[in-house]
Amino acid sequence: MRTLLIALLLSAVAAAPATAAERTIRIGDDWYVREGEPPTVKVAKGTVVRWRWTGRNEHDVTVKRGPRRFHSKIQDSGTFRRTLRRSGRYRIACSIHGPAMRMTLRVKA
Repeated sequence: MRTLLIALLLSAVAAAPATAAERTIRIGDDWYVREGEPPTVKVAKGTVVRWRWTGRNEHDVTVKRGPRRFHSKIQDSGTFRRTLRRSGRYRIACSIHGPAMRMTLRVKA
């Protein structure tokens, strides 16, 4: 009986979904990340990336080039989340501020 209980417990633990990693990127007035040129953020495949608006101006998150394209709405506060399931290099820019406000997101397997 004890062996059966242990086996059931182990199978329940193995079936539980793994908690995904999360990374927050702050969006200020005319910047995503302050370091680097273009600024680069590296995350593992499966990471939930959350962009958080901290400035006063309107911006968005738009993938210009990459394994998968996505974009947020234009906003001046709040957050936007995306789970990155495809490895590769994502070139991201604000559609309002163009090449002056850009970043690279590298997703590794």
